[in-house]
Amino acid sequence: MDFVMNFPLTPSKKDVVWVVVDRLTKSAHFIPVRIDYSLDKLADLYVSEIVRLHGDRDSRFTSQFWKKLQEALGIKLNFSTTFHPQTDG
Repeated sequence: MDFVMNFPLTPSKKDVVWVVVDRLTKSAHFIPVRIDYSLDKLADLYVSEIVRLHGDRDSRFTSQFWKKLQEALGIKLNFSTTFHPQTDG
């Protein structure tokens, strides 16, 4: 992940490009953002723009209850692809 800065403002007031590279699929994602976005906003964008394409959005994993429970317990879920144990951490 990296940020490319110093672009002129777009009509939607974006001035930075957030570059996210998926090392597994070797695909790059370019997300226009603003320089003043908070970490919460970037996390929401990450879920809506990246996880929706590569992650499991089953309600069993994404419900507010489970998110808050994992956060409270300090659990960080790392999903891997089926039949590709090399991605298990």
